This record gives sequence, structure tokens and C-alpha cells, in this order.
Amino acid sequence: MTKHMPGDSEVERDLRKMKTTPQALTERTMTDFMRDELGAPKLVDRSTFHAELDALRVREKAHTREGDAIAAARRRLPMVEVDGATRLIGQGGALTLLDVFEGRRMLIAYYFMWHTGYPAPEQCEGCTWVTSQVRELSYIHSRDVTYATFCQGPYEESARYRDFMGWEMPWYSAQPSLDTLLVGRRVGMMHIVCYLRQGSNVFETYWTTIRGVEAMDNSYRLLDLTVYGRQETWEDSPTGWPQRFKGKQNIRTEGRPTAQWSRLKAGHSDDLGTGRR
Repeated sequence: MTKHMPGDSEVERDLRKMKTTPQALTERTMTDFMRDELGAPKLVDRSTFHAELDALRVREKAHTREGDAIAAARRRLPMVEVDGATRLIGQGGALTLLDVFEGRRMLIAYYFMWHTGYPAPEQCEGCTWVTSQVRELSYIHSRDVTYATFCQGPYEESARYRDFMGWEMPWYSAQPSLDTLLVGRRVGMMHIVCYLRQGSNVFETYWTTIRGVEAMDNSYRLLDLTVYGRQETWEDSPTGWPQRFKGKQNIRTEGRPTAQWSRLKAGHSDDLGTGRR
């Protein structure tokens, strides 16, 4: 039976059910998978291959242009004022939302889901997945934008998780002010929120959640280019194509967020100081 944690939202309970579903990788080894006879595309000559690819490229370019048009519309959205004095907790203690901008004009904040008091294997695999892919920030900084993680749990506990995972982006606890920062949204869910600073005044300009946070991802984007895609059951793939993973964003392996395994193998401790392992 799936356990309910104190303070769980309905969405958190749904996500926890997904975590406790047996994963295909624990049922069959990678060696078993490599021995499977899998479907494959039809074999053609190169001129036919390029003709088919050129036809698809028309759709890809239209998709790119539509993405550009949506981004243009996003830049024309209205904004709403947020209290720049809203309190957060960082490495040095209490600070304000305005401080988090680090003097830049814009801020992208990722709101990291957190299960207070629970060990590393039971933390959110989705937030771990996208956060693990945010590394080099100099390109964002060159556009006058700061990137930061706003954890929805206590600072000390969650900062241990950041250190275990080897993440280097600015990390804060937004726990004291979640009802203010996420007004009108579901606290306890992953969000990307974008802010603009004009002097000492702060404004919210955009936010997204659920699959919208795939904006931080590159692994799935690259997998989408491969013949077998993400190998998840929701995808529209030909008969015989592998779909080893149930649902969407299946990013938990053998009881942990997948990205934790390389950190453990490298000798890093996953002790979050909760007394639970």
C-alpha cells in the first residue's frame, strides 16, 4: 500500500504512487533487453531516406517557428507585482527575494518539491531529473538573468541533498513564504517562475508546471531524436518498438531517482541528517 506522508497534497500522493510502482528495469536486466529482437525502420536507399527526412523537416521547421511565436507571445504577457521583501533562507540565513536576483534584472526560480524528514531515495525524482541538467549558468547570466532553486522544504536538510547531488546553482528554502510566492497555485508541486526587477520592485512575468518544466531538460530532447524515443508506454511508436517504462517521465531506477546512482558510485553520502536512510 502506498504510504501517505503528513501534509501530502493530492498531487504528491499521486506522484508517490508512481514512485512505488514496480519499475521495468527491476523486472528485466539490461542484458535481457539487449538480447531482445526489436523492431527497426524499413531499410531504404539513401536518396529515399533523405526524401523522407526532408518531408519531416518541413514539419520540424513549422514546429520551431510556432515555438518562436509562442515565445514572442510570452514576452508580451502582462506582469503582476510581488513583494521583493518576501523572506527566504539561504546559506547565510534569512534574505529577501530581491537579494536572490544578485543584482541582475531577471530571475528564474525552480520550485523544488520536498518531502521533509524523508531520506534521499524518497525525494522527488522529477525535480532531481530536471535540476541535474542545470549546470553551466554563464549563458543565462550573460542575458542579465539569475537562476536559483527554491526548495519547498527546510534549508539545512535540502542543502545536504544539493551537496550529495553535486549541484552548484544558488539554493534557497522558500518554505517560510510558499503561500505568498505560489499564490493561486498548488504548493508542493514543481514550478518554474520567472521574475523581473525594476529597481527595488519585483514582478512575476511567467510560470509553468508539470511538463512545462521540461524546458530544463536535454536528455529527453535528445532521446526524442533517436529511433526508439523515450521508450515510455504513452508514446506513439510502431509495433515492436521497446516501451520498457510505464507512464511519462519515468526517471526512477531501483527505488531511487536515477541520477542518484552515479553519485553513490562516486562515493558521495546521501545522508540528509534526518536519521532515516
